[in-house]
Amino acid sequence: MTSTDAPEVQREILHWGEMGEAANALSDAIHADDWRPDVVLAIARGGLIVAGALAYRLGVKNTFTMNVEFYTGVDERLPVPMILPPAPELIDLEDAKVLIADDVADTGATLALVKEFCGERVGEVRCATLYEKSHSIVKCEYVWRHTDDWIVFPWSAEPPLFAARAVDA
Repeated sequence: MTSTDAPEVQREILHWGEMGEAANALSDAIHADDWRPDVVLAIARGGLIVAGALAYRLGVKNTFTMNVEFYTGVDERLPVPMILPPAPELIDLEDAKVLIADDVADTGATLALVKEFCGERVGEVRCATLYEKSHSIVKCEYVWRHTDDWIVFPWSAEPPLFAARAVDA
């Protein structure tokens, strides 16, 4: 089968104008649960914008970022997700409520890795994503939309201007 014979990947397109609606809906769901996180943990890169919007709307100033590499292209991944340095030091957070924010729970492997990383270091962990796919191994507490299509996010719709730099481990 040649690349021209490959089946077309179904896509869902998220536009910048929908981001406010999505962030507000997630924030409202968290607020309706009467659950106030102490920390918002962004999974970079896709979760950075989501986490920032949630942190502002929920009034949470304590934010962290974790860079996890998994996707290499459209529906192409490494064998397992990898936490890239520097990993956050979750010190003195054993009673903290941590909200993990990402753009999508696709396989759920990245979220599972980050939840495991938080493990015993924090009091409680919940996840918020814009999208969740039916085959995700992590079922998020807060999801804006469910789809099994490939999602085109506005921040990654155009190709990078520079080639990605390798990270020395």
